[in-house]
Amino acid sequence: MQHSDSVLENRGVEAPKVLLTDTNRWPSPARVAIGLSRAGCQVSGVCPTRGHPLLHTRVVQQTFPYSSLRPLESLAAAIEATTPQIIIPCDDRGVQHLHELFARARSEGVAGTKLAALIERSLGSPESHPIVSSRYDLLKIALEEGLRVPETTLIKTVDDLKSWEAEHALPWVLKADGTFGGRGVKIAHSREEAERFFLDMNRPHPTIRVIKRLIVNRDPFWLRPWWKRSRRAVIVQSQISGRPANCAVVCWEGRVLAGIGVEVVSSEGLTGPAIAVRVVDNSEMMLAAERIARRLGLSGFFGLDFMIEDESGATYLIEMNPRCTPLCHLQLGKGRDLVGALWAQLAGQPIRETPPVTQNDMIAYFPQAWTCKSEFLQSGFLDIPREEPELVQELLRPWPDRSLLFRLSSKAHFLTTRVLTQKSSDQSSSRLL
Repeated sequence: MQHSDSVLENRGVEAPKVLLTDTNRWPSPARVAIGLSRAGCQVSGVCPTRGHPLLHTRVVQQTFPYSSLRPLESLAAAIEATTPQIIIPCDDRGVQHLHELFARARSEGVAGTKLAALIERSLGSPESHPIVSSRYDLLKIALEEGLRVPETTLIKTVDDLKSWEAEHALPWVLKADGTFGGRGVKIAHSREEAERFFLDMNRPHPTIRVIKRLIVNRDPFWLRPWWKRSRRAVIVQSQISGRPANCAVVCWEGRVLAGIGVEVVSSEGLTGPAIAVRVVDNSEMMLAAERIARRLGLSGFFGLDFMIEDESGATYLIEMNPRCTPLCHLQLGKGRDLVGALWAQLAGQPIRETPPVTQNDMIAYFPQAWTCKSEFLQSGFLDIPREEPELVQELLRPWPDRSLLFRLSSKAHFLTTRVLTQKSSDQSSSRLL
């Protein structure tokens, strides 16, 4: 099969240059890179230099190291080397770094004009930067746009929880800014439990936790906020009894170009990432994406999370992910091909209609569904990048599970839990190496 870049060159269309950024080691950046390359883009990346999936796919032309202590310098160096038309952040920390880099470039006056313009073209209006990073401000904007959101308030002290208790029934959902993957979400079944969650979320990053993430998880990007003694804003929401859903869109200067909506059918716990999803037509989700994109003047990829209420079927917006999500690379036909729509915008070409990668409305994410032996492996479309065998092998050895310290830590946690609960388990898990 002829590579898409060659096809574009034959048509006289220059392949748009894209720079992906990621501080984690999630599968989605590599999947987006493959999708963008297939659509006709030249892809480079800035990421950790060990164990990152971007290092194991043939479509990424250049990769650059992402320093945990000097992230803005890492981004600036990669941008200067690749001169991209757009920068695509693939995790929340990367979004925050680009916001900081934009502020620094703007403060430099004429010298930073070009860099500031690139970041604005990539993310959208600068006025949106503080809003997309704040759960409370985003939902406040959504409410002003006439969207349905759970009752939500910003918690600054434990006394605020006492006031909240007077008018809101339990359980409550507490969420901290600057968290991702479900780590900063807690469900409280009593005010006392909510107070404990709030005090833990609101304090500066504990040293012992940062050391654990550095040594066991091998994630040094927690050092910078720990050094700055950063505190995270915390919100409390009324819990919506229902099923989770989300959508992913790509937009340009406030206009949605393409989008995909799904309901989550399997996930890692109550608040964790999805394992399998069902593609749906939900006009409320798409309307929310359009209004948020237009109000904030957004460009690039973003995702919205929802709860669909059991009794009424009403769709409630609960939060935003201002970055790529696991849906973004999927090419599911007309109006649902996000990478194809972005290529068309960057290349100044009409959107090409590409056949969907599957007619199955059930999508089992790879490697999540495979490693947990999901029940949807047989009935769903397993989204495996078969054209990239080295990447497949890498994704089946998820980071940081290869670390001896991680395995020892996991074993110690398992033994401790077993002793405390006085229960035995005959089940053992197998891992594909």
